[in-house]
Amino acid sequence: MMGFISYLVNGISLGSVYALIALGYTMVYGIAKMLNFAHGDVIMIGSFVVFSTVSTMGLPPALGILISVAVCTALGVVIERIAYRPLRQASKLVVLITAIGVSYLLQNVALLIYGANTKSFTSVVTIPPLSLADGALIISGETIVTILACIVIMIVLTLFIRHSKPGRAMLAVSEDGGAAQLMGVNVDGTIALTFAIGSALAAVAGVLLCSSYPSLTPYTGAMPGIKAFVAAVFGGIGSIPGAFIGGILLGIIEILGKAYISSQLADAIVFAVLIVVLLVKPTGILGKQIQEKV
Repeated sequence: MMGFISYLVNGISLGSVYALIALGYTMVYGIAKMLNFAHGDVIMIGSFVVFSTVSTMGLPPALGILISVAVCTALGVVIERIAYRPLRQASKLVVLITAIGVSYLLQNVALLIYGANTKSFTSVVTIPPLSLADGALIISGETIVTILACIVIMIVLTLFIRHSKPGRAMLAVSEDGGAAQLMGVNVDGTIALTFAIGSALAAVAGVLLCSSYPSLTPYTGAMPGIKAFVAAVFGGIGSIPGAFIGGILLGIIEILGKAYISSQLADAIVFAVLIVVLLVKPTGILGKQIQEKV
């Protein structure tokens, strides 16, 4: 029984990372109606920034994380301004190809700077592990911080979207960008802010992911990015609560699949569950059916 609970906690921890990444995907899609497949590589860049500032330069972890968030936020804004904004009226296929190109660009920049060798990432979490049931269940400090960070960020982001002026502008643009612009909303600025927030969340997710799984390469963000996209679709892409639920469920399914079925088939199980869910409910768990205008 304790083994199952341990797997469940680890699944929630991993799912919390997926949820943080998925929030970036779902916000960008919900507002800009595009899929930013370079999002996973922003995670990698943020992790390397923390690695450079903390492990190499010896800065305090908190300062390294702040620098990482600032760098990723700026990177998200630059990517949106240079790569995506000129393609605002282009077809979705063109934007998708551009996103893949930006992804490979970030990977190769990291390869040039850091090389292909795996780096050992030092955890930035200093909280001691929590021992329960006379030591039968031990929850690591990284797991505790990851779950709490995801819950807090989810709540703050929801309150920001619902109760702040920029958040209401995001809602307006997500509903109808043209009408929002006629009402005085700065659509370009709102989309840029969305990229900035999503990239900042990616930096936090990268730090938490590498603290729990302490290895880092230029390809570190690739698979978590894809799985987070799956989580966003699973929960209902465009829905912030859906991204949170999808991420948590995906993490639990992956860990339980590794524990009870096969570690080699865990990824296949995750994608198979996604296919089943989309066959039953094509819009995802909390997704809404969108009426196309003709």
